[in-house]
Amino acid sequence: MELRELELLLLLAEEKNISKAAARAFISQPALTQRLQALEKAWGTTLFLRSNKGLTLTPEGEKVIAFAQETTGRQQQVIEELQGLTAEIHGTLHLAVGTILAQYWLPGRLSEFVKRYPLVHVDLQTGWSSHMMRKMYDDESHVAIVRGNPEWSGWKQHLFSDPLLLVDTTIQSLAELEHVKKPFLQVDTDSTYRYTIEQWWYHQFKRQPPRSILVDQFETCKQLVLHGIGYAILPGTSITERETALKKLPICDPQGQPIYRDTWLIVSEPARQLPQVQAFIQLLTEGDPSPTEEA
Repeated sequence: MELRELELLLLLAEEKNISKAAARAFISQPALTQRLQALEKAWGTTLFLRSNKGLTLTPEGEKVIAFAQETTGRQQQVIEELQGLTAEIHGTLHLAVGTILAQYWLPGRLSEFVKRYPLVHVDLQTGWSSHMMRKMYDDESHVAIVRGNPEWSGWKQHLFSDPLLLVDTTIQSLAELEHVKKPFLQVDTDSTYRYTIEQWWYHQFKRQPPRSILVDQFETCKQLVLHGIGYAILPGTSITERETALKKLPICDPQGQPIYRDTWLIVSEPARQLPQVQAFIQLLTEGDPSPTEEA
């Protein structure tokens, strides 16, 4: 039943007179009489008793009027809530974030975001960057934060470049790798990251590492390094200032330039119009006066 029909019933109950109710509703008395008959048929009962003195609610009519008051009152409450929300950012923000970024880089920024915008519900999914991009291609996320420079026909923005570092508790130069007996600790992660490291290693030594251990998490890898079990190549993002025991050696390409992993902010075009997405983009790019942007 439409709200307009409930409003007419409330008007009839208030006026207790079809003529007066029709005048207030700006319709003719016959039209209102016909509407009332149709409403009583829809409810399957008589709502008003008619007499020369006007209209009187039946017990069934009283229940229907109570329902109409509750329903229209709830409608007004929702209208007022919506009007209040227009001044505040709300809604759901769907995020897809690469694992290492979600673990080390995102928490502080996401904490600030939820403090600023407490009405926004955050739906966060994490995993390999390639998997997070799949969620963007399948329109399952508003925003992705991923490694590399993925193919994307929509809007994207470069956030930062992260150096790859050889880390160990004792190794102080790359030349020592020729003689070190500890295993090379490697993370089972996306193919582009592994390929970058494999290419660097082959350029340096023209052979495979003599000993290696494969783990499934960057944090596991780092903890094994901290305990002296082996050495690893990790993104700078994963190393905190508190981990002073780690020696950090940048790795370089054949031209002697440090090797970096780029981090990109990917946004779907429809989602870019949403206030909660715009607020998130603004927070991530604060303090960056000249970001690299692609459309």
